[in-house]
Amino acid sequence: MSEMMTTQAGDAGAFRNFDLNRVPTPCFVVDEKAVERNLTILSDIGTQSGAHVLSALKAFSMFSLAPVVRQHLGGTCASGIYEARLGREEYGGEVATFSAGYKDADIDEILSLSDHIIFNSSTQKDRFLAKALAANVQVGLRINPEHSEGEVPKYDPCAPCSRLGTPVSQLSAGVLNGVDGLHMHTLCEQGFDPLQRTWAAVEPKIAPYISQLKWLNFGGGHHITRDDYDREGLIAFIKNIRETYGIDVYLEPGEAIALDAGILVGEILDLPTNGMDLAITDISATCHMPDVIEAPYRPALMDEAEAGHTYRLGGPSCLAGDVIGDYTWNKPLQIGQRFAFLDQAHYSMVKTNTFNGVPLPTIALWNSETDELTIIKQFGYDDFKDRLS
Repeated sequence: MSEMMTTQAGDAGAFRNFDLNRVPTPCFVVDEKAVERNLTILSDIGTQSGAHVLSALKAFSMFSLAPVVRQHLGGTCASGIYEARLGREEYGGEVATFSAGYKDADIDEILSLSDHIIFNSSTQKDRFLAKALAANVQVGLRINPEHSEGEVPKYDPCAPCSRLGTPVSQLSAGVLNGVDGLHMHTLCEQGFDPLQRTWAAVEPKIAPYISQLKWLNFGGGHHITRDDYDREGLIAFIKNIRETYGIDVYLEPGEAIALDAGILVGEILDLPTNGMDLAITDISATCHMPDVIEAPYRPALMDEAEAGHTYRLGGPSCLAGDVIGDYTWNKPLQIGQRFAFLDQAHYSMVKTNTFNGVPLPTIALWNSETDELTIIKQFGYDDFKDRLS
C-alpha cells in the first residue's frame, strides 16, 4: 500500500475561464453548475437503481447549496449531533447519523433529528436501543467487512485493529437483535470494482441475517461522478441486491457531490531562496488543506507546467512542516501573483482551522454558465477569537 494518496482531481474545466483576481485570497470558489452536474448524475443513479442516495455532510456541507442538493437527493448522512442538526435544519429529507461513539448527553437530541441511527458496536447499540425504539428511529450497525481496499493504511477502515465497525466475523443473532440495517463504509475516492470485491467478500457472511433486515447502507467513498466510474455496473449491482433480498439500499456519496467543483485561490506573498526557490503563500496546508499533511497528498495546481521554474510552496504559519509541495510554472513567479489548487470543495473546506491566527478562506459561489459571482461568507477576527477562551 502507498503512504501517499493520489489526487483524483480532473481537468480544470470551466475554472480556466475564471479570473482569479475577482476574489480576495485565500478563497474557496465553488461552481454551482458543477455541483448541479454531479447531483444530476447521483440522482440518476438513484432513479435507475432504486437506491436512496444521501449527501455526506462530512465531505461537503456548504449549506447555501442545500436547496440544490434537496432537489436531487433524498437527504443527508451525519457524523454526529451537529451535522444531524444541520441536515435536518437546512437540507430536509432523511437524516442517517453514524458516530463511532455516542454520548448520553447527546443521544436524545440525535434521535430527535435522525431517521436512522447507526451504531459502531453492539455495546453502543444495546445501550441505546430502547431509546431508539421509543423514538421510532431505525437502528443500524456498522460492520467491518474485514476486506481491505484502502490505498493508504491509516485511512483503511478494515486495517488490523480498526476501531470502525463491528468485525463481520463477530456477527450473531444476538449482536443483530433490534437491528434494522447494516452499514459498511470501506472505500475512499474509489471506483466500482472495489465495492464489488467488498460485497463478494462480505455477502456470504451476512447472508444468513439479511432476511431480518430492512436495508443495507454502502456508505461513501464512491467516486460515482468521475468520468471513468462504471455507473452502469453500479446500477446493475444495486438492482440485483434489491431484487435478490427484497431490501433497500443506501449510498452516502460525499466527495462525489463536489468533485472538480471548487478551487482554492491563493496569492504569492514572498519568494525567498534556500537551496531552491521557495514561495510563501497565503494558503496554508496546515490551516486550509490539512489533508495535504494528514493524508498526505499533493493537490493539483491549475495549469501547472511540465517544465520551467519550480518552487516549493508553503504557507504563512510558523509550522516548519506547513509545506504544500513543489510546483512548476512556465515563467518566474511574481509577488502578488494569483494561483489556484483544483478540486478543493470537498473535505478542504470542512477541515479548515485558525492555527497561528491564520485567517480562514473566504467562500464564494460562482455560476460558470452565467458568470455570476457571490461572496457567501468572509471570516474575520471574531471567528478566530470566539474559538478561544
